[in-house]
Amino acid sequence: MPDQNDRPTALYHMYCALTSLAAPLVWRTVRKKLEAADIPVERQQERLGYASLPRPKGRLIWFHAASVGESLSVLSLIKRLANHLPETEFLITSGTPTSAALIEKRLPPRARHQYPPLDIASPVRRFLNHWQPDGGIFVESEIWPRLVVESANRDIPLALLNARLSDKSVDGWKKRPRTARFILEKFRLFLTQNNKTATDLKAMGAPADRVQPGTNLKAMSDPLPVDQNTLEDIRTQIDQRPVWIASSTHAGEEESVLAAHNLLLKRWPNLLLLLIPRHPERRGDVAKLLNGSYLNASFRSEESLIKNDTQVYVADTLGETGTWYALCPIVFLGGSLKKIGGHNPFEPAQAGAAVITGPGYFNFAETFVPLITSGGALEVQTTRDLAAAVELWLADDRALSQARDAAKSCVNTQKDALDTVIDTLCTALDLT
Repeated sequence: MPDQNDRPTALYHMYCALTSLAAPLVWRTVRKKLEAADIPVERQQERLGYASLPRPKGRLIWFHAASVGESLSVLSLIKRLANHLPETEFLITSGTPTSAALIEKRLPPRARHQYPPLDIASPVRRFLNHWQPDGGIFVESEIWPRLVVESANRDIPLALLNARLSDKSVDGWKKRPRTARFILEKFRLFLTQNNKTATDLKAMGAPADRVQPGTNLKAMSDPLPVDQNTLEDIRTQIDQRPVWIASSTHAGEEESVLAAHNLLLKRWPNLLLLLIPRHPERRGDVAKLLNGSYLNASFRSEESLIKNDTQVYVADTLGETGTWYALCPIVFLGGSLKKIGGHNPFEPAQAGAAVITGPGYFNFAETFVPLITSGGALEVQTTRDLAAAVELWLADDRALSQARDAAKSCVNTQKDALDTVIDTLCTALDLT
């Protein structure tokens, strides 16, 4: 059990004082971002702890996540928990409008979404007074000190799920050992993505008997949704042309992707690249790159059609990635040619695709390593490597089929771990 008698440190008191003083400025900044995303005033007030929905009767389990990937990763877990705990309701909080929009499209039964309170006394207390959760599960590295401490002070059992910490964050906490220990002791359970994070948490002061290495929860997410009408429409536009996908690309990566596509066009003049930028709002930057590459492009956001001379189709929209993965079995996954950490390879693998990655997939090492070892994914270093990997699977149907089967098998193996996660959570937080 968390040690409720552990006294707050001077650093924690200082944090609380400074955040209280900065509250007007913080709220003004947050409100402007929500207004820019056309979030209604009633929902903006959720950041101040004013709920826009009533609390359901009975037991309520609260999941708190940072943004899109973390939020979506818990949906399959909530679905399983809902079957395991048929009388239980669920609350998901996440801070970005993008995550809210995607979550609300895929909410499991008996679940609802709210924006989290600012980590300031009054918003946090209003939030907890209203929702009175029977358990709180923080996802990845989203730890807000006051929210954690106030929750634990109310005897709300807490867990940190899918824990992942950067080396910089770990070093920072180690310099403040008493405060780190004070915060971390509020959690009953830490389920980490890998052994390294488990070791780091113990070094930071987390009680060793509450830390358990696990797996990356994103590897166990449900398949992305597919819009069949859109899928058939795009298939008709593409006709019999060969296609490959570059998904979740970041600034500095599209140059390599487009250069690889130019190399591939020498052998397959009618080859189509479906480019999915990680952040659709970067469409202007992507358009400039395309103009400089002399490739003929169409943009999904402009409702442009794929014509015979279209060489690149930019899928710069949200919520359609599952449809694109269903369209093509060759996917290069971005965030990996630069030191960004990579993205979830099991999303394309679940759709039946073989995966290509750059070397910078360190945030998903525990999922990429077995995927590469099994042959379900290929690692590339350079533009020419990327072109060669795509060429291999375009030219050899048997090699592509074997890679797709290996990727699918790796996904199924990882999914078995979800039941273990549920049993561990239920036991540690007294949910059954």
